[in-house]
Amino acid sequence: MKIDFKHHQSAHCENGVVSNLMKHNGINISEPMIFGIGSGLIYCYIPFLKVNHGPAVTYRVMPGLIFKRFAKRIGVTFKREKFKSATKAKQRLDDNLKNNNPVGLQVGIYHLLYLPDHYRFHFNAHNIVVYGKEGTDYLVSDPVIENVAKLDEKQLEKARFAKGPFAPNGQIYYPISFPKESEIPYKKAIVKGIKQTCRDMLAPIPIVGVKGIRMVAKLIKKWPKKKGIKVANHYLGQIVRMQEEIGTGGGGFRYIFAAFLQESSAILNNEKLMELSKEMTVIGDLWRDFALEASRLYKNRKATTGSYDKVSEMLFELADKEEVFFKALKKAIK
Repeated sequence: MKIDFKHHQSAHCENGVVSNLMKHNGINISEPMIFGIGSGLIYCYIPFLKVNHGPAVTYRVMPGLIFKRFAKRIGVTFKREKFKSATKAKQRLDDNLKNNNPVGLQVGIYHLLYLPDHYRFHFNAHNIVVYGKEGTDYLVSDPVIENVAKLDEKQLEKARFAKGPFAPNGQIYYPISFPKESEIPYKKAIVKGIKQTCRDMLAPIPIVGVKGIRMVAKLIKKWPKKKGIKVANHYLGQIVRMQEEIGTGGGGFRYIFAAFLQESSAILNNEKLMELSKEMTVIGDLWRDFALEASRLYKNRKATTGSYDKVSEMLFELADKEEVFFKALKKAIK
């Protein structure tokens, strides 16, 4: 039981799954366009949510929200289900495969044994496509790796019912109806996507968007004295891991958004978006510089409390640049 499904590697799992499912159903749309229309870009510091014993920092919206917004804005209907019963979850998956319908699954990445050990940690918001079954092995298209993979029934069940934050609860999703490609309201959807992202990044909420970046910049200076060097290093390492290893993180998401603005510039005939695309690419580079400097710091056991000032200032600079950028972007699509 193998569906004729073409695997395409992507930078981020949720965008990649939706893009691959759309392409399978005859609508050729890029990963950046899905990310931008779905208003995937954000920054949020969530101190009350612990991931690997450190406060969570996210550079993308909540799992599932990208494809939900994207689908609504272009007129695609997706079906999404969660399950309490692993038996029912397996049956629904098998029924779809028998009906020649590849599906998206939310899974815990720790249980994906086809990934190298250093990629496997307790994070439950990863997305994959299952497109077939051979005996007791499911055929997996994981968009963040180059080639397709396999998981047996028990391994996939563990991944689908992983415990902890963002527990997937056997979640399955797939498109069930589409507009004609010539009738997709790309222009309207792009503008909505950009406006939402600007609202999120400029929100008057201390832990969200530009203000959230500034809050973390302030905390980095305080952690060594308040928490001690060991805990401060762990928290800083957690920020870098959330940025560079979980999904595509800070810099990677900025590059995807820059590609979205480049595509949108042509569709909307708006040269300003092309200029802003280049600016966002530079900002993405600065996020990578921050991650490099922060990683050097938290790996240095002899770091002093004053050593944290530099990475803090780098974050303050990023906050300033993103505030200017998103104000200019908001103005560019009025």
